[in-house]
Amino acid sequence: MELQGERVIPASIDTTWASLNDPEVLKACIAGCESLERTGDDTMTAVVALKVGPVSARFKGKLAMTNVVAPTSYTINFDGQGGVAGFGKGSADVALTAQGEQQTLLKYAARATVGGKMAQIGSRLIDATAGKITEDFFKAFEAHLQAGAAPVESMDGVPAVATPKPAATTEPDGSITKLAWLVGAVVVLAIVYFLIR
Repeated sequence: MELQGERVIPASIDTTWASLNDPEVLKACIAGCESLERTGDDTMTAVVALKVGPVSARFKGKLAMTNVVAPTSYTINFDGQGGVAGFGKGSADVALTAQGEQQTLLKYAARATVGGKMAQIGSRLIDATAGKITEDFFKAFEAHLQAGAAPVESMDGVPAVATPKPAATTEPDGSITKLAWLVGAVVVLAIVYFLIR
């Protein structure tokens, strides 16, 4: 299965990149996200609770980044398991392009293999759920960017404190600090999408 898409983010490329590095922002913006944890310089784990039609499950995913070119692109490899509800494996290429001073174009192209009960649900219900998850994430993320340091309500209804817009900082070797969190937003979305598609 393949998926491609794009979205204009109402913030500069540096602000978008830096905000996607903030685990609290990501957790607040991803529906059903229970945790995002860094396990290494370029790896992390995520737990997302999801319900599609009659199937509910907690998906645990492992993520690894490669081909990082801060602040413009990366590749993420993922492996998500939801027990009997389903699984997904694949990769996603993500690119950020400045569109003037206060807009960023986010493009993604992903490839995945899925299975389990989620793969057996009707495509209309799956597509509608995937579309809602994606739209909810982008709405919450854009609201955070427009509000600056204002509190963000997580998608599961529990208030979360958003941090001020962080500056993109680099380590001596040029890598972005907390880079795994940048990938987290798009990748957790990709995992959820692929597990329910």
